[in-house]
Amino acid sequence: MKCIAIDDEPLALRQIQSYIERSEGLQMVGLCSRAAEAQQLLLQQDVDLMFVDINMPDVSGLDLVRSLDNPPMIIFTTAYAEYAIEGFRLDAVDYLLKPFSYDDFSRSVNRARSLFELYRMRDMHNSPEAEFSEDSFAAKAEQCDYISIKADYKTHMVKYNDIIYVESVGEYVRLHLVDGSNMVTLCRLKNMESALPATHFMRVHRSYIINFDSVTSYSRGKIYLNNGDDVPLSVNYRDVFRRYLESRQPTQ
Repeated sequence: MKCIAIDDEPLALRQIQSYIERSEGLQMVGLCSRAAEAQQLLLQQDVDLMFVDINMPDVSGLDLVRSLDNPPMIIFTTAYAEYAIEGFRLDAVDYLLKPFSYDDFSRSVNRARSLFELYRMRDMHNSPEAEFSEDSFAAKAEQCDYISIKADYKTHMVKYNDIIYVESVGEYVRLHLVDGSNMVTLCRLKNMESALPATHFMRVHRSYIINFDSVTSYSRGKIYLNNGDDVPLSVNYRDVFRRYLESRQPTQ
């Protein structure tokens, strides 16, 4: 992803540049100290992601984004938390509150990566040569121990045991895998639910399916997984989830 950073503080710009240089898949194409510089750069350069400070002397970061007809993905950076709501109203990917660490930066960038992949998949799906059908997920063979996933211009054979949980992202789903990676594909969650074996997978929320073998513990409204993540447990699925786990307990 091609990135630019806009901030009137030189130290802040150097920090973002350093973080981008440490991050695989990111390319810094411009550092701007004023909004006007950024506007000019956007006319000359394709940009996928902007890191935008909100408080700047000429034009605020919020006004800069409002002025763009087709803005790239935005991550706002500021020392003032009170601007967060307005930032998200402008469809920002995230809002980094200064001072932020490289881990904070990486979490925000990972959100942008996921959206970038979704946009790329959408463009591929809408192209004349695209050949994809959601119904292909429903035709799984019961004897197989894997599911066929189309992502990143390839068809992947993903083993059930390698899936920790599945997350709905609009018209897409994101598979979270045991190796720490994730895979995004065009599919509704209900179709993915039909394609996965009910003996190992269960929908626990309108946006989540979990692999039972990945569950380490649960509370009234949350399920904890062996990769360190947790997902919400909806009240609509709570009783069924609890009964299933109780059925796997050893008899006394």
